[in-house]
Amino acid sequence: MTSLKKIFSYIMLISKQYNIDESHGMRHSMDVIQFAHEIYQSQVINNTYLINQEKIIYSAALLHDMCDKKYMNEDEGLKSLEHFIGSEFNANELKATKDIITTMSYSKVMKNGLPIFPDLGEYQLAYHIVRESDLLAAYDFDRCMIYQMEKLNGDFDTAFSDAKILFDNRVLKHFDNNLFITDKSKEIAQTLHINAINRINNWNKLYIKPIL
Repeated sequence: MTSLKKIFSYIMLISKQYNIDESHGMRHSMDVIQFAHEIYQSQVINNTYLINQEKIIYSAALLHDMCDKKYMNEDEGLKSLEHFIGSEFNANELKATKDIITTMSYSKVMKNGLPIFPDLGEYQLAYHIVRESDLLAAYDFDRCMIYQMEKLNGDFDTAFSDAKILFDNRVLKHFDNNLFITDKSKEIAQTLHINAINRINNWNKLYIKPIL
């Protein structure tokens, strides 16, 4: 299995090549794989077949934004990813990894619905582990602001406003939209939901302070 050292080097390379900011780069990959590890550990006890899918889960968690259409052509990113991990995966594993990455986004799930979309057969639970890990990482309000500021050339006021709207309309409605399947994700999300609200409230207080 490709080492973390090699994978993180690849993430750094692709992030620099396509100007992927920290909201979707190294730090985000680290957050997502940590969540994936927690969910995997909770699921593998009763689903021992996941042991044979571990590298698919962790690779997809780490690399899912290295072909994000917000930063590059998705097909081009997938070809680069396939070249990078292809020697470590058989054809089914490679296909499963690519299928997870290309169907896990919030927009695609909201458009097509869960739990039917997508039908990945034996890799369905692996898909949910990675997808839910990315959803958990989305509770990071600062990450959302950073992404908005990168898009808006550092305009904090608009980024802050846009981030709050996104959280009200999307992130803080993860439970309302039934986006979590596993009990571990639901457990973690409850804490992250509260933390996100507290974080936003703190920013609201800081926003009105005359610091300079």
